[in-house]
Amino acid sequence: MPKIKCKIAYDGTNFLGFQVQPQKRTVQGEIERALEKIHKGEKVRIHASGRTDAGVHAKGQTIHFETNLTMSGESWKKALNTLLPDDLYILHSEVVSTDFHSRYNVREKEYRYFVLNKKEPDIFNRNYIFHYPYRVDIQLIEEACKHLIGTHDFTTFSSAKATVKGDKIRTLFEATCIRDDDRIEFRFRGSGFLYNMVRILVGTLLDVGQGRKKPTDIKRMLEAKDRKLAGKTAPAHGLYLWEVKYK
Repeated sequence: MPKIKCKIAYDGTNFLGFQVQPQKRTVQGEIERALEKIHKGEKVRIHASGRTDAGVHAKGQTIHFETNLTMSGESWKKALNTLLPDDLYILHSEVVSTDFHSRYNVREKEYRYFVLNKKEPDIFNRNYIFHYPYRVDIQLIEEACKHLIGTHDFTTFSSAKATVKGDKIRTLFEATCIRDDDRIEFRFRGSGFLYNMVRILVGTLLDVGQGRKKPTDIKRMLEAKDRKLAGKTAPAHGLYLWEVKYK
C-alpha cells in the first residue's frame, strides 16, 4: 500500500493535544476524520513524529499514513486541506517508501519557546507567547545553556508523570537563548525529547536568569536525576514543534 508523508502546522490553542481521545478535539482526531471521508468511511490511522500536549503549537510536525488510494502528494495536500479546520494545515505531502516511519526514522527535532519579557502583557498574543514580566539576565541563561548541550540523562528535566520506557538519555545539539527587544526565544535541537522536557528546561533557565539558580547548577541537576531540583514547567502555549528532520 502507498505510504504518504505530510508536514503539518497547527495552532494548539483549541486542541486537547495531538493524540486522539474519545469525545475530545485533537489534531489526530481531525486528520483521521478527514481521511475517513476521503476513504468513503474506511478508517485510516496516522502516525506522528511525536505527540504534543494541549495548547502546544506546531510549525513542522510530521505524520504518515498508509492508503489504498493512488494520488500524488499535491493532491493529498489539497484534498485534506479542503476538509480540515482553519487551525490545522497540511504544508506538504509526498509519497514515500514503505519503510519510512514518521517516529522511528527521526534524526533530530527542533523546538522553540517564546517569552514576552516586559511588564505589560500582549493580550492579542496571549495564546502564543508566555508573558514573563520579571527582569532576567540573558548572559546567565546563555551560560547555563552550554551545560545542556551533549548527551546526558535528562531525568531531572522530565515530568514525573512520564511513562517512557527505557533510559532517559538524550542528545542536545543546540540549546540557545536569543533576546530581541522584549522577546526571548529559546531553541532546542536534539535527537529526541522527554515528556515536558523543553518546558521544564525553560522554567529552569528562567530561574537562572533571575538569579535563583546558577548556570553551573545545571550540571549538578543533570547528575542528580531528580525532578524536584529543576524549575517549574513553563506553560504550553509558548512552545512550538518547529521542525523534524529524518535520516
